[in-house]
Amino acid sequence: MFCHLEEQGISRFRTTRFFVAVKNEKSSTLIMYNLPMQRDNSPQPFSFYLPAIVILIALGGGGLYLTLTRTLPTVGPRWLLYFCLIVLGAGLFMPLTWFLNRRFPSNPPAGPIVVIRQAVWFGVFAALLSWLQIGRVLTLPMGTIMGAALFLIEFLIRMWERSRWKPD
Repeated sequence: MFCHLEEQGISRFRTTRFFVAVKNEKSSTLIMYNLPMQRDNSPQPFSFYLPAIVILIALGGGGLYLTLTRTLPTVGPRWLLYFCLIVLGAGLFMPLTWFLNRRFPSNPPAGPIVVIRQAVWFGVFAALLSWLQIGRVLTLPMGTIMGAALFLIEFLIRMWERSRWKPD
């Protein structure tokens, strides 16, 4: 197995390609990774996210209902409860993240992956709050610090995306 890094100047854009060649006794395979970000300049309408919102709310809410009413509070169902909270929180907060990204546009524009990722962060935050509350250790400063930490993570991811973005 060997790796090769190659830089190419194509017109006015510069791309970096990473080649990985895998050789064994019978065959050899060449895998090429193209590292620049794909452009998604068109903001999606709300109807684009509506099926995902409905499915996430139905699965998260239904799973949460079944977990709370049909299981005993052991380890497995408790993790299922947190998973359903993440799914339900992502479905409930996706319209909010879509609206915020539409209201406060950024450069590069937030595509569908960014909106979904930010909605999942809200779901993770809700699950973390419930996990800490079940253990009776949740306080206002702790919740605020966790929310600020998740916001900082998303901010750093968006900064990384901005550094990889190639304008038209």
